Amino acid sequence: MRLRLRRPALLLAAVLAVIGIGIAVRPAASSVQAKPAQYGQASTVGALFTLTSAGQIGTHFCTASVVDSPGGNLVVTAAHCMNGRTPSEIAFVPGYSRGLAPFGIWTVNRIIEDQAWTSSADPDDDFAFLVVHQAGVSGGIQKLTGGEAVGIDVPAGQRVKVAGYPDDRDAMISCENTATSFSSTQYQFDCGGFTGGTSGSPLLADAGSPGGRDTVIGVIGGYQGGGDTPSVSYAAKFSTSLSALYKTALTEAGSLYGSQRPSLPAR
Repeated sequence: MRLRLRRPALLLAAVLAVIGIGIAVRPAASSVQAKPAQYGQASTVGALFTLTSAGQIGTHFCTASVVDSPGGNLVVTAAHCMNGRTPSEIAFVPGYSRGLAPFGIWTVNRIIEDQAWTSSADPDDDFAFLVVHQAGVSGGIQKLTGGEAVGIDVPAGQRVKVAGYPDDRDAMISCENTATSFSSTQYQFDCGGFTGGTSGSPLLADAGSPGGRDTVIGVIGGYQGGGDTPSVSYAAKFSTSLSALYKTALTEAGSLYGSQRPSLPAR
């Protein structure tokens, strides 16, 4: 669900760049190409699907990934992926590949978005947390997949790996490259192959997180809904608003699973 700017919006962006306002439009070109990925190469990443009333997955529309939480029940994605959707109609399938769901289908209980996104669709707040569950499974999804650390205000220039699910494929792709600075609030990631369906794909860096875990520093989204070409992607930098939203998500996840109330992280 990478959104495309209509022509008037593209012209406006170009004019703003010329007069020094906003962010510049950069050429969409990359010699780096994504490759097919196995589940173990990005163990926290999964596909988002519509969910039928019978509990069967329907249409794939975005990507998400598991983040660290005491209850083990939080995933992060792009907020624009949630437009017009209700929790009970969304499923998260970690490690999905060619019709197989190796760790089952996880239903979304709650969508948690930043107020700046819900009020004005601010591209710098294009992220959302989802609380997920699977009947009969204790310990949460993180017990099976692991969970990413959440990185706040990580500077550009990090080597990152990005994995996601394009709509035109039935399995995960992944790519490694440097997350450069597109603006003070947005990363740019150049790699061919990230088409519709890869919104919400995590930018995973080794930012010194405990236990050698990957650190998610942003998700594909933000400017241009994540990019209007397959070779250039954008992500809003996780900053103060994401940190606050993460704490809110931990609290709300704890309220759904009262025996596992979280200790909020110091970020």
